[in-house]
Amino acid sequence: MSCNVWHAPVELTQGSWKVERGEMASRCIEIISRSIPDLKDRIIDYRALSPLDLENEFGLRDGNIMHLEMMPTQMFGLRPLADCSAYKTPTKGLYLCGSGTWPGGTVSGIPGHNAAHTILNHIEMAG
Repeated sequence: MSCNVWHAPVELTQGSWKVERGEMASRCIEIISRSIPDLKDRIIDYRALSPLDLENEFGLRDGNIMHLEMMPTQMFGLRPLADCSAYKTPTKGLYLCGSGTWPGGTVSGIPGHNAAHTILNHIEMAG
């Protein structure tokens, strides 16, 4: 089982993730156990990763698996930012795909599919 906790800060105002990582995991298990009463009995081991761990271990900026927040200010035509939305950039021939583009992360392949269609449309218009 995998559990993602959204909007956890990279830097804590008090303490450190090295100390708080386990506490956060325990709180998550406690909350999930409200819906899955025997969850604690079924867990034989777990690994908790803080946003800082995700950044250091996997290169995910700010520990964000979506590369950008999935918030209205970074969605649709603002993803990754207004000048680079719709999979193209101001640099001729440079296109973007992946979690930083719309519709964002997860393993769907949709950003690559959409970028490929954008590129094909530009080739057809140029040809």
